[in-house]
Amino acid sequence: MSLIVALPKNIRWTALFVAWLIALTSTLGALFLGEVMGLTPCVLCWYQRIAMFPLVVILGMGLLSTDFRSARYGIVLALAGWVVALFHCLLYWGVVPKSLVPCGQGASCTDGPLTLAGLLSIPLLSLMAFTLILISLFVVNKGARNE
Repeated sequence: MSLIVALPKNIRWTALFVAWLIALTSTLGALFLGEVMGLTPCVLCWYQRIAMFPLVVILGMGLLSTDFRSARYGIVLALAGWVVALFHCLLYWGVVPKSLVPCGQGASCTDGPLTLAGLLSIPLLSLMAFTLILISLFVVNKGARNE
């Protein structure tokens, strides 16, 4: 007898939709910063984009076909992006020494005033987005062991 109870399909679909919506918003935000505002992304930002952009397609396909297995693939990408975003935040806050920074050439997020409303830095926004996506995808996967 399993203690894990599968969540109803509508709750799992809603959680998948929330994850997709966050990924879409993050992708559009990153494109806006780069293409409209002209901010060149640093190396760590590029790594986070590499993890975030495919989530829109993968999770979107899962929504259209009501295939909750897409969450399993999304978790891998979101977890990779979360690790890079955490490292980026630690760098931004000065916890990680600059000698470990892969942003040796080009733009650096530690140099410019990259904050939203003076409170949230771009690396922190990325970390929050990946965290919310991971939570949503874990909800989708909850009790889905037989699919």
